[in-house]
Parts: sequence; C-alpha cells; structure tokens
Amino acid sequence: MFRRIKSIALLGTFLFIASCDCTDPVDYVNPYMGNISHLLIPTYPTVHLPNSMLKVYPERKDYTSDMIAGLPVIVTSHRGNSAFNISPVGADYTKLTPVVNYTYDNEKITPYRYSVFLDEEKIQVDYAPSHQSGIYAITFEGNGLNKLIVNTRNGQLKASGNEIEGWQLIGGGPTRVYLYLETEQVVKNIGALDKENSSVNYGNTSVEGRNEALVLEFNEKSLNLRYGISFISEEQAKKNLQREINTYNVDNIAKTGRNKWNDALSKIRVSGGSENDKTIFYTSLYRIYERMINISEDGNYYSATDNTVHNDEGIPFYTDDWIWDTYRAAHPLRILVEPEMETHMINSYIRMAQQTREGWMPTFPEITGDSHRMNGNHAVAVVWDAYCKGVRGFDLKAAYKACKGAITEKSLIPWTRVPNTELDVFYREKGYFPALHEGEEEYIKEVVRGEKRQPVAVTLGTCYDDWCLSQIAKELGKEDDYRYFLNRSCNYRTLYNAETAFFHPKDKNGNFIQPFDYRFSGGQGARDYYDENNGWIYRWDVPHNPADLIQLMGSPEIFVNNLDQTFREPLGKGKYQFYAQLPDHTGNVGQFSMANEPSLHIPYLYNYAGQPWKTQKRIRTLLNQWFRNDLMGVPGDEDGGGTSAFVVFSAMGFYPVTPGSPTYNIGSPLFENIKIKLTNGKTVEIEAKNCSAENKYIQSATLNGIELNQPWFNHKDIENGGILVLVMGNKANKDWGSSPDNVPPSAEKTTLNNYLQTK
Repeated sequence: MFRRIKSIALLGTFLFIASCDCTDPVDYVNPYMGNISHLLIPTYPTVHLPNSMLKVYPERKDYTSDMIAGLPVIVTSHRGNSAFNISPVGADYTKLTPVVNYTYDNEKITPYRYSVFLDEEKIQVDYAPSHQSGIYAITFEGNGLNKLIVNTRNGQLKASGNEIEGWQLIGGGPTRVYLYLETEQVVKNIGALDKENSSVNYGNTSVEGRNEALVLEFNEKSLNLRYGISFISEEQAKKNLQREINTYNVDNIAKTGRNKWNDALSKIRVSGGSENDKTIFYTSLYRIYERMINISEDGNYYSATDNTVHNDEGIPFYTDDWIWDTYRAAHPLRILVEPEMETHMINSYIRMAQQTREGWMPTFPEITGDSHRMNGNHAVAVVWDAYCKGVRGFDLKAAYKACKGAITEKSLIPWTRVPNTELDVFYREKGYFPALHEGEEEYIKEVVRGEKRQPVAVTLGTCYDDWCLSQIAKELGKEDDYRYFLNRSCNYRTLYNAETAFFHPKDKNGNFIQPFDYRFSGGQGARDYYDENNGWIYRWDVPHNPADLIQLMGSPEIFVNNLDQTFREPLGKGKYQFYAQLPDHTGNVGQFSMANEPSLHIPYLYNYAGQPWKTQKRIRTLLNQWFRNDLMGVPGDEDGGGTSAFVVFSAMGFYPVTPGSPTYNIGSPLFENIKIKLTNGKTVEIEAKNCSAENKYIQSATLNGIELNQPWFNHKDIENGGILVLVMGNKANKDWGSSPDNVPPSAEKTTLNNYLQTK
C-alpha cells in the first residue's frame, strides 16, 4: 500500500512551481504531462540531458501503474524498455528474482533527476544522468547484507571486486549495448542468481543468457553506484563514465544536468500568458530534445547500418528518429534553435546511406538500424528545408543522390526496404499507387500483411517528396531531374475525385473504388487506402501546393467550407467503434485529429484561402482543448517531438506548413512576448500586444518595423534577427491578411501548367 497518494504529491509539486516566480525554464517542465494516454501509448517521464545517448524512465505501463520493474539503466529506443536492470533489496528479502517489482511512493521526476521511495522495501533511491553515464544513491532502512541484483536481460555480465561489466543484445542483435558499473562501497559477497531456488550461487562471478543476474551484497545501509554505457565496448563504457562522472554525489551531477537543460530551454524565452501555458510550452520544448541522440563516443560511433565502429571525423553521429513523425515540425524547429545540431543530423543521414549497399536515405533510423516504418521518404524534406533556410555544412550532392535512390529505386510499399516492384513501375507510368477493391486478395508478396498498400497516403506523400527533390535538383543545376520530379509532384491530381472533393483510391484500371466511405473505408487504420487517419485528413495532404488544392475544389470559399466541415463532421459511429478501427485518429474535433501528425498543418490552411482569422481562432481552440498541464495533457502517442513541436511553434504564433519552403504561416501566439536566441547571437522577437485568452485575433502587424498585411513571413526576414509585432484583439479583423494577393506561397505556378501539358 502507498504511504501517500502519488497524485496528491504530483499536484502539490506543480502547484508550488506555478505559485513561485520561476525564472529558470527547466522549472516549468512537467515530465508527467501526458503520462496517461487517451487511447494509445503515453508520453514517458524521461530523465536525460538534451539529445544525450543515455535516457531513462521508470519501467511501467503508464502513471496508473502502482508498481515499477526494478530501476532503469538505459532506454535504447524511443518508448522501449530499459536495457539491463538494477533491483536493490534489503537483507530480509528472500524471494530473489531477476527483476523486482516494487510498489513505490513520493516519486519526483525532473528532466535531470529521478527520486523514488520503494515503500514496501523501505529503500530511498536518488538518480541523475550525464550524457553517457549515470549515478544512483540507494539508501536502505534495514541492517544486514543488503543486496543489489543486476540483470543481463539478454547478454552477459561479469564481476570483479566492486566492478561489473557486460553487454546486452538489443533488437534481436547484432547491436549491443555495453555496461561498466562500479560501487563506492566494498562488495561483501557476490554470486549468480539461481532463479529456480531464489538463491545465490556464491563465487560465481559471471552470467550469460536471458534474464540472468548477478547478486552483490553489502554491509552498508547506503549504496552509491555509478555506471557508463556504450555501443562500442565495455572498455569504452568505462571511459565514458570516467570522462563524465568523478564523484558519487548525485547533487553535483544533477546540478550539471539542470544547467545543461536551462542552457537548451533558454534559447526560447516567453513572458505573459498563464503559468500553465508556460509549463505546457517548456514541457513541449523539452520533448523536442529527446531525439535524435548523439552516439559519438570519444570521436567514434557504432553504426548498426553496417555493424561497424567508425571515426566520426569531428562531426557527432546522431540516430533514433522517426522521420515520418518529425519532419513536419520537430526538424524545422531545430533549424531555428539548434542549426549546428541539425547539420550533424543530416550528415548522419548521409553517412547511414553511404554505409548501405544500396545507398538509400533512411526513413526510421534507430540504434539497431533503419527500420523503414510508415510510408514515404521524408528525409528529403529535412535536407531541403535546412538548405533552403541557409543551413550548410553538409554535402547536398551526396544527400540528393541518397534521397533520389530512396525515392526511385526503393519500393514505395510501406514498411519495406526492397527494390522496386510492379507497383512502383505502375506508379511511374500512371502517377498513382493502385488500390485493391474490398475483399480482393493481395497478390504482391512484398506488401506487409498488416500495413497494406496505403495507396492514397503513398501517392500524396511521394508527391511532396518529389517536390522537395525537385528543388534540390534545381539548386544543383540538374534541370532534367528538376522538371521530371516537379512534374511528378502534381500526381495527387490523379486521385482527386472532383465529384466528392476528396482524394479517392483507384484500382489498376483507373476506376475509383466504389462504394466508398471517407470515414471508414480501408479496414484497420484505413490502411487499405490511407494510413492511421481516414480520407478526411488526407484530403488536405498537399502541403507543397495548397493553392492548387483550392483550384481543384473550385474556389477559396468552397475550400474554407470544406475545412470548416472537417472540424464539424460527426464521427459517424460510436466512439468505441470509431476508435476500434482508427485508434491513431484521436484528439478529434469532428474528423480532424489533433493526435496524429498528418493533421498538424490543417488549421493553418485557412491562411491560403483569405480567412486567416479562422486559423487564429482554431489554433487557440486546439491548444486549449487538447494540451494541458496534467496527466492526460497530450492527445496522442507523442513520437519524440512530432506533436510537441506543433505546440511550441503554435504557442509562438507561427508554423512551417511546408518544410522545404523557407516560409512560416502566422497563427495566434499564446504569450505577450517570445524571444528566440539564434546561434549567430541575434534574437527573433514576437511581441503580441494586448495578448490574452480572449484577445486571440490579429488586428494589425509589423515585421521589422514595416507594416505586414499578410499571414506569413519568410525565413530571411528573421535569420539575422527581427521583430514581429502583432496587435491583438477579441474580435476578428477579417480584413487583415485576407487579400488573395497576400496568401502564403505554394509550389511554382509553372508546376501545374507543365503537368497539365503532359496529360
């Protein structure tokens, strides 16, 4: 039984923060925000330094769990379990197991520190991380031989004196994570855990296999341990520890971590707004720094792409990224606040491609390699978005080669990494990915059974990728490629159903699939035709050319009416039926899904149709409805910064609708003043005069002292600092930014003309 109710302790902690005059951004971060999921996977209260190799969180399903499984050592994949495990137990604990499940109390988590009381065992735990190492202070209430159980999970451990080293296979191998651990206190006894008899085989100092463990016994009531981790070797793990931690004092390491977090989060400073707004903002910004992770170790790194240790040649190597989720907003945000880091990440993509036999750009690079999940090849958007906004320091020609190969040589079939199939040949010839009729048996062996073809999502995503690739080709002077891929970027028109104004799957004979329901056709996750979201969301998936989408629908007025209806259209079934089929399509406002990344740009599309006031209203409404400073304050399974970046951008008052276009759409800021510190020493400032919960509408604006009557601005306007002043009011100024001549830019006007001439 708990000694105190956790939720009360949690509430008390953050009421204290909200009531004080906090000046440090890290004090606003609430790692518990979103720890209980509305439906899918929750956010986890991750303890780590910004973009560090080492991250941990309590091993439990979510915050409703009243037990934790041991103490974490390192989480090697986003939302994964801890590799290795540490379980302290008192002298009177007799049921020894490889991992001990504890009830717990008085848990406190910040980005840089974790403490918890294991209440039934009467053990106090305090922890702080460094970049590649961590430190625990463990205090037992009882006397006698207190024990520490260290688990292999799936690998090997060996002990010598007060030192343990070993490795664990992750992801089924061959990638390994290595551990070096040492205690300040002298080990009295050591042995291997006998799982069958819950006893210790003393004198046995090594174990190997699945869920094996070493047991260390100590006379002391206080146990201090520190450890290093590595993806290279045990020896490197020891070096990583010795480089970073030379103390057994958790306070010292936590203080260093706190300073690092403040340095990162202080790159954006906000004032005005409510204390809850600040907590939501800085918690979202903290989530951006969870991925990608820097895995360079003393100038070397292990790459799972070719299972080789490489010299990083002075450029840190990053991995662990789900690009389908992060290209839309997380990478564009990093371009603003961490451009050097973004450069290193793009260089890492290029290295991964060059380390493969095919030379293809990755899509889901992880510690264990590129898992090629989801659909599309959106690293091309990351590359071009950075370059068009002035980020240099990477080989654009090499990036282009890798991106082009991934888009033209690798099959577009979702969740695969295979050469082109007949579906890809069909796409090149017809301009769309063909769909199967309901009940028609799949005949392409490469199609993943559970993920299906996703033909509309594949077609639309590839159009956008082609547009980004065309822009790189143009920059490199490859005129033929430029025209070819620019032309392909309009292929979304092949699936546009003029009668319904939706993107509609077609069979291989060019016929629309009928009958059809844009809410529910497509089976589980709508994957027979779309992906995770239904046709109402993919109706707007032309981020590179909203102007043409307006033309297809007939007029800006029709476009706006269709947008309005997206937020009003009923679910069409009971919630339990709707979410049973579309579990990712949560955070609903009508058919709009705040919880899934393909929706993020949709509220900003009113800007393209001359009604920016509706964007301003909708953004404020969505932030208020779905993002809150509480345990259910995140609407979906936040994918390492994807959704959080939408919150950060939108709270600042602007958003990159089209990564690859050096422009930002203006929304409605939450704060009276925002300052973004650029790496060149300049500052971007957004001043929202009279900003409040009611005053959400822009009345007038200036950019760098010049009147601004358009709902967007260029990256060049702020790359050397600048100030956007917005005068806010509680009633919409429907004249501001509404002129058809002032809408945000779409793809080149020549794009559509060239496309139509070939049809």
